[in-house]
Amino acid sequence: MINEQIRDKEIRLVGEDGAQLGVMPTREAMRMAEEAGLDLVKIAPTAKPPVCKIVDYGKYKYEMVRKEKEAKKKQRTIEIKEIRLSPNIDTNDLNTKVNAARKFLSKGDKVKITLRFRGREMAHMNTSKHILDDFAQSVADIAVIEKAPKVEGRSMTMFLTEKR
Repeated sequence: MINEQIRDKEIRLVGEDGAQLGVMPTREAMRMAEEAGLDLVKIAPTAKPPVCKIVDYGKYKYEMVRKEKEAKKKQRTIEIKEIRLSPNIDTNDLNTKVNAARKFLSKGDKVKITLRFRGREMAHMNTSKHILDDFAQSVADIAVIEKAPKVEGRSMTMFLTEKR
């Protein structure tokens, strides 16, 4: 809210240089802002009394947008990469999948390892858990198990994240 949009009787005023000018009626604060050739902007509407500041509104808005963009730049979204295995995987194939997982983990992504069962493989689910355990063991130097292996329908899944 700026200038005439501020409907509170009393506000806490902060000057253009950041100095506390105290609690005063809104009309007096508006007069001071007009004398300075600037705007009265409500900064903290939830405070008692609300905090307003004398600033150039266009410049203030520009600064806020710039700060928001800067904060977005520093954010990083964590992606979940999936690696699918089968119960009768060979050791060399497993090593290839381990190397792919290492690459994903080093980039900072989470890795979901899925062990998929088809047909008669469903009968031997409990004996295939060692594949996921071996996988976790081979990336243990850079990764930690976030979610332990869990059976979900026709597959067994496990989540790995990078060690901090």
